[in-house]
Amino acid sequence: MSLFDDSPRPRRRRGAPRGAPVRRGSAPERERSDGAAPPGDATVSVAELTDRIDRALKGFGRVAVMGEVSRPKKVASGHLFFTLKDDRAALDVKIWRSGVERALAGVGGRLEEGARVVCHGSLDVYAPYGKHSLVADRVEARGIGALLADLERLKTQLRSEGLFDRKRPLPARPRTVGVVTSRDADAWRDFMRTRTLRWPGYPVRLAHSRVQGRAAAAEIARAIRALDASGVDVVVVCRGGGAIEDLWCFNEEPVARAVFDCSVPVVTGVGHESDTTLVDFVADHRAHTPTDAAQTVIPERAQLAERLERAGAYLTESMERALERRAEALERLGRSRALVRPTELVDERELRLDGLARRAAAALDARGAALGTRLERASGDLSRLSPHARLSALDERLGALGGRLASSVARDLERTDERVGRVTRGLARGAREAREAAERRVDVLERALGAVSPLAVLDRGYSITRRADGGEVVDDPAALGAGDRLTTIVRGGSFDSVVEAVRPPEASADPSDGEAAAVEDGA
Repeated sequence: MSLFDDSPRPRRRRGAPRGAPVRRGSAPERERSDGAAPPGDATVSVAELTDRIDRALKGFGRVAVMGEVSRPKKVASGHLFFTLKDDRAALDVKIWRSGVERALAGVGGRLEEGARVVCHGSLDVYAPYGKHSLVADRVEARGIGALLADLERLKTQLRSEGLFDRKRPLPARPRTVGVVTSRDADAWRDFMRTRTLRWPGYPVRLAHSRVQGRAAAAEIARAIRALDASGVDVVVVCRGGGAIEDLWCFNEEPVARAVFDCSVPVVTGVGHESDTTLVDFVADHRAHTPTDAAQTVIPERAQLAERLERAGAYLTESMERALERRAEALERLGRSRALVRPTELVDERELRLDGLARRAAAALDARGAALGTRLERASGDLSRLSPHARLSALDERLGALGGRLASSVARDLERTDERVGRVTRGLARGAREAREAAERRVDVLERALGAVSPLAVLDRGYSITRRADGGEVVDDPAALGAGDRLTTIVRGGSFDSVVEAVRPPEASADPSDGEAAAVEDGA
């Protein structure tokens, strides 16, 4: 039975053993084993069935199908073939040579991988292969493919989180290499073939996972985490080449985050050299192919053996040279005078000691003489600096300073007396001048006061009249009434009077008449 066979499985007879063969159909059906068709079934050939399918597809007429372009290829004959796909299905599309230029006018004359387009045309069946396809005569652009747009958004997000910045060094000779791939894939066989060529039997641990399909991303992430927990020194994620949709599981976020969370360095070898997936940016090292990944993580045994052999040769040569130098040094020491004639060395040492003794005695004598000279000089300095000598010098200096001080004090006193005299005379002269100025000012103020004094006005014949009770000056006759008592001040004194009558201003033209009428009795 084929893997993709959708026919129902025959049921096992009840009571039949599990290993017994299962018979298809009933007894009458088994009797018709000569090839005759069962009743009610019309037997047709493959060509006839294909013709029916072709006619049925042509019954759709013109269709417009939207999807993403995958694997566009223009063959030598000039025809253009590509696959139109979405996340659930794929459809082969072909454009005949005569209509390629006209059909691609809506997309700028060329198709890009992952571009989202709408293809207009009719369905067709290619009988030799039994495959249906869309014969397109017009292609319209619909922007970048949804998958590539999602990939760009995810790539921007992971870059902002710093998942692309970490690049750890790979171990030179890892103890165990972990590989995440499918055990049935060519990538695993290429990896193991390269291991055999570089170092047969090198420790490699496989974590089997699907590397294509919807569930592949989750399996790859689990495999990476399992290898990380098993204690490998480096993890390799690899897969052979293919279309972009075949490699899409390596563009999924779970795989990228599993690579970043891995505690050991991760090497990717996905697709061919021109293929770049999301995990290539997150991994610590990107290999172009699975073979290149194996060459990156598995050391070459022959090269290491050659390096060891070369290092052993260098070490042997270095040891031989060191031994030769030691032998030559030992031979020179054997020919040295210290071993051949040691008494000469003793004689030389004795002569040298005698010379040193003579030099030491001469140095001691010179040192003693120098110290004696310094002692005499210090004694002279000490006598000059004795307390008696210093006291005598200080007494002489004190006497001289006392005479100078007396003379200076006398001169200062004389100058002080002269300054006091000058100041006293200046003060007396200033006091006299101030007194004279004050007297002159008093005279001026006295004359000014006399000029404005009311008494001076009375001397000229004027008088001042006040109310006898309150002392207010009367300057308006209208304010008086008959019977009011007044006091009048004149030059010689004052007198009291009583108001008999008050006249308006025009009636009092003659002051003498008014005054005679106003006065009743003098005091």
